[in-house]
Amino acid sequence: MFSVTVRDHMMIAHSLRGEVFGPAQRLHGATYVVDATFRREALDPDSLVVDIGRAAEQLREVLGELGYRNLDDEPTLTGLTTTTEALAQVVADRLAERVHDGRLGEGARGLSAVAVTLHESHVAWATYERSL
Repeated sequence: MFSVTVRDHMMIAHSLRGEVFGPAQRLHGATYVVDATFRREALDPDSLVVDIGRAAEQLREVLGELGYRNLDDEPTLTGLTTTTEALAQVVADRLAERVHDGRLGEGARGLSAVAVTLHESHVAWATYERSL
C-alpha cells in the first residue's frame, strides 16, 4: 500500500455538549495540525499516489471552510458534537467528495482510502479513515 500525506492547520472555536466534557462545555478555542493521508494499492501511470500540490490545495480549502469560525454556529455542523474525532470525519468526508468530483485530478480516482488526523496537541490526536 502506498500513501502520501499533506499537512496544514486550522484554528476553531466551539463548545462541547454533555457533562462528560466538563469545562469544555464552555466556548473555547482549538488549534489543530491536520494531516490528510491518501492511500492506494498501486501507483498511477505517472508513478504517483496523488498530486501533492492538488492534495495540499484541497486540504487548505476544506480547512478554510472550518477555520476561524465558531463551529457552534456552522449550519453544516448543526447537531454534531464537534469533538476532535468527529471533526476528523468531517474533513475526511469533504476530501472524499473532492476526490470523487475530480478536484484532485483524474489520477486520484484510483485512490482507495483517505485518513485524516487532527493533532490537538503534541501528546493527543485522533484519526478517521474511510474507503473511497
